[in-house]
Amino acid sequence: MQLSAKGFDLIKRFEGYRGQPYADISGLPTIGYGHRIVPPESFPDGVSRIQANAILARDVAVAEQAVSRLAKVPLTQGQFDALVDFCFNLGSGRLAGSTLLHCLNERQYDAAAEQLLLWDMAGGEVNLGLKARRQADLSLWRARAQAGATAV
Repeated sequence: MQLSAKGFDLIKRFEGYRGQPYADISGLPTIGYGHRIVPPESFPDGVSRIQANAILARDVAVAEQAVSRLAKVPLTQGQFDALVDFCFNLGSGRLAGSTLLHCLNERQYDAAAEQLLLWDMAGGEVNLGLKARRQADLSLWRARAQAGATAV
């Protein structure tokens, strides 16, 4: 599966575009649409929206691969999109060790969906932006649930 246009829009909306490097909520160097800058990457002149979109596409492909590898059950497009956003935002390691993934792979889809809402903390405190993002993930997860599951 691949992230839908709706999933891309969700990521772009919550990340926002920033053409110059900045510190994210965790203090990590970031640019574009939430791309974490890792050595040897360097963006001394920043990035255009076109460059940021290309970087986002590469980052999303990594998140898609992680979800496809970790989820062992059929997913709807909305569920897949929500999980890709989760991985993009928090990293595949957090999904891999989560109760969310455990519930999902036990086919406890409703319990897994509710687990999304628990990932709204930054710096030990509830973050309103993350809370809104997890609500959007949950809406995406549930809105497409009636479309019928597709195997990953």
